[in-house]
Amino acid sequence: MENISFFDGRKIPLERHKVRIVQKLKLIPVEERLVRIKEASSNLYLLHNKDIFLDMLTDSGVNAMSDRQQASMMRADDSYAGSESFYRLEKTVQDIFGMEHFLPAHQGRACEKVIADLLVKPGDIVPMNYPFTTSKAHIKRCGGEVVQLLIPEGLQCQSDHPFKGNFDTKALAKFLEENKDRVPFVRVEAGTNLIGGQPFSFANLKETAALCRKHDILLIMDASLFQDNLYFLKTRDDECKDLSLREITRAVADQCDIIYFSARKLGFARGGGICMRESELVNPLKELIVLNEGFLTYGGMSVREIEAIAVGLEETMDLSVTSQGPEFIAYMVDELEKRSIPVVTPAGGLGCHLDALRFVPHIPQEQYPAAALAAALYIAGGIRGMERGTLGESRDAYGNETIADMELLRLAMPRRVFTLSQIDYAIDRVTWLYENRDLIGGLRFKREPKILRSFIGELTTLSDWQEKLAEKFSRDLPNSL
Repeated sequence: MENISFFDGRKIPLERHKVRIVQKLKLIPVEERLVRIKEASSNLYLLHNKDIFLDMLTDSGVNAMSDRQQASMMRADDSYAGSESFYRLEKTVQDIFGMEHFLPAHQGRACEKVIADLLVKPGDIVPMNYPFTTSKAHIKRCGGEVVQLLIPEGLQCQSDHPFKGNFDTKALAKFLEENKDRVPFVRVEAGTNLIGGQPFSFANLKETAALCRKHDILLIMDASLFQDNLYFLKTRDDECKDLSLREITRAVADQCDIIYFSARKLGFARGGGICMRESELVNPLKELIVLNEGFLTYGGMSVREIEAIAVGLEETMDLSVTSQGPEFIAYMVDELEKRSIPVVTPAGGLGCHLDALRFVPHIPQEQYPAAALAAALYIAGGIRGMERGTLGESRDAYGNETIADMELLRLAMPRRVFTLSQIDYAIDRVTWLYENRDLIGGLRFKREPKILRSFIGELTTLSDWQEKLAEKFSRDLPNSL
């Protein structure tokens, strides 16, 4: 990794790119932000982008493309079938992952759908290091269940464990011995999203793969956040530190039977796909891709995006590119820790994660503290984060809340998008909010969808706390937006 020292002794992440195209941002006054959050029913998904100053909702599909990616899009072969753009992407995937087949899809959840449709039947159970919202939903849709077998350290917000995304392999071994006939595959997520983007180690992956081989069970990896996990393997794992990113990637892929990913994250563009070895599953999955996504050489993607993904995957093998996101996240986590603000440690991938259970301990989980904190941060700074907690769960068969393991507000760090001064602004507004955390109150549903309720559900406050928070901001920073 490149080490750049400042003469004055500071240690701050330095961008390894220059900005060539800019998009104007607008910071609307706090009074307007209050109106907008109420119009959006306190659901930040329902905000208009024009009313957001820093959009830290997600890294999905909003990463900055490189000049090489933009240039590649100009040579796209816009054919329904047999596009040369696809074959260029296929060759890139084969070179990087070492798998013979690549099936394109429009994004990661489309990959999850066709895999679940083919492999999951009622009564099946899929072990995961930690489930993601859409992966769990597709398995349940097909009549299956998900069991989470994460190491205990993974659910500790404050920790120094470098690989909190590891499988509990002892628990997995016991589970497979007792339930192997009901397990269609084991899913391992690279950069476990819902617990703070925490990575797995190479040794843990190898042990997981060995257990799957012992029972002749498929090991499927969700590589959507693999870029960050790859960085942590290089920088934290002694077994990988002397290997190149390309060598680590191939070693990881060699442990897996199928790898799927959202290129909206891995690849810096908009699409996705399934990488797999030759097997009896290839043709059935191809048929499902044609049925659900489109022909096998575009899979629901624009061929221009296909060209950009091919370049983006190659750029992921460059440590100066891959390191930018984790370095910015670590900077934000470190600065908030200095202020005693509760965050997930060690810093993971994807974004900085605020621990809402410690930030607003007076709000019970049934009142969605992470969602309330997200609405409060929008009022305080025009910053849109994403709730990762009980709101993102679904009710049980009896209508009871499923209480999440963690209540996090994720402040995503799209690659190559924000400047360090913008991150400092976010740190400042989180700091102000922490000083005024007692003003934040809970939320309840006024319209609750049955499926993926956090995306389109409508909420309302249990008091006038949002008005009081906006008033306090105006008094504390009278000359600021």
